[in-house]
Amino acid sequence: MPDNACPASPFSRSVQWDIFCHVIDNFGDIGVSWRLARQLQHDYRQTVRLWVDDLNSLARMAPQIKPDLPRQLFRNIEICHWLSPFPECAPGDVVLEMFACTLPDAYVMAMTRKSRAPVWINLDYLSAEDWVPAYHGLRSPHPRLPLTKTFFFPGFVPGTGGLLRENDLIRRRADFDERKAQQFWRSIGAPERAARECRVSLFCYEHAPLKELIAIWTQSPTPVFLIVPQGRIADQVAAILSARLAHSGNVITSGRLSVKIIPFLEQTQYDTLLWACDLNFVRGEDSFVRAQWAGKPFVWHIYPQSEQAHWKKLDAFLRIYTKQMPENVVYALRKFWHGWNGMAEIGPSAWQDYRDCFPVLEGGNAAWRQTLAAQHDLAFNLVQFAGNQL
Repeated sequence: MPDNACPASPFSRSVQWDIFCHVIDNFGDIGVSWRLARQLQHDYRQTVRLWVDDLNSLARMAPQIKPDLPRQLFRNIEICHWLSPFPECAPGDVVLEMFACTLPDAYVMAMTRKSRAPVWINLDYLSAEDWVPAYHGLRSPHPRLPLTKTFFFPGFVPGTGGLLRENDLIRRRADFDERKAQQFWRSIGAPERAARECRVSLFCYEHAPLKELIAIWTQSPTPVFLIVPQGRIADQVAAILSARLAHSGNVITSGRLSVKIIPFLEQTQYDTLLWACDLNFVRGEDSFVRAQWAGKPFVWHIYPQSEQAHWKKLDAFLRIYTKQMPENVVYALRKFWHGWNGMAEIGPSAWQDYRDCFPVLEGGNAAWRQTLAAQHDLAFNLVQFAGNQL
């Protein structure tokens, strides 16, 4: 399928979807859930009800959301505060359990009372590991009740659930030119670029080696302009630079490094930030996928797991992502990513070697994006699967 094509809808009628999201890391779980809810409603005209246990996190990326309301309608999506005890309600035709969250007992019992059991899907975490295609689509009967759950695994290769990608995303990305980039920079109050300046967006977990990287950037042979959303990481950066932030308009300068703190962006605005920057540091799952659609060089800060299990997942992705890249680029990329994820030391040479690879990475990322776009996206696959069951 061409990367600018919009697939025909795999399911011709609208049914009720209930999406349950238990917020764990503030933005990753709800970021995926909110983006999926929006695509199901907008691209496939499905009726969507999103249950969230932490509306404050959703309100950070959708400021129109009112965290104190038990129910509200926004962008034609019903948003419900997932509270205990769980309110009585009729279950949807399709029930999505995001990232193995546990459904309320009362809701599960209500599912058994429907004349036709809902399509029950556990949408699991994204991974590039070899076992994912074998486990994608496996069914698990409930031990006591007449219900069956299907495990749906997002992924990067055929035989998995695919990645979230709105039908018009590739076209919108292709239409983003220098004029639109300048408009975006003006909209967030960024100054004109300095000569040879590298513009970087930063989204990471708090244990990242920020102090080391900031020290490298302050001594960089070329200027670095860093954009950080308001929050704990921005506070960390300011503390490292011994700067006080009066408001989001401040630009902090230290040596060759300039830092601009911006408000937390709505998802479509965040996409634009990724498109406009020369390098994007991303974390978790949602921003990680969006960086790949952006096509710019990026660095993934993977969610930490016990016994360093996340390092195995990081290397599994690197194997498929860098498969067609030149050996020197693969070496520089792996070295810098490993340093950022605590697998090695991170030093000036690691940064400069990675920075020197950017021109080659632009082409490699375009080819990688085309490979991903040739597959059906996650929402399409979910709608198709549900339609075949109903």
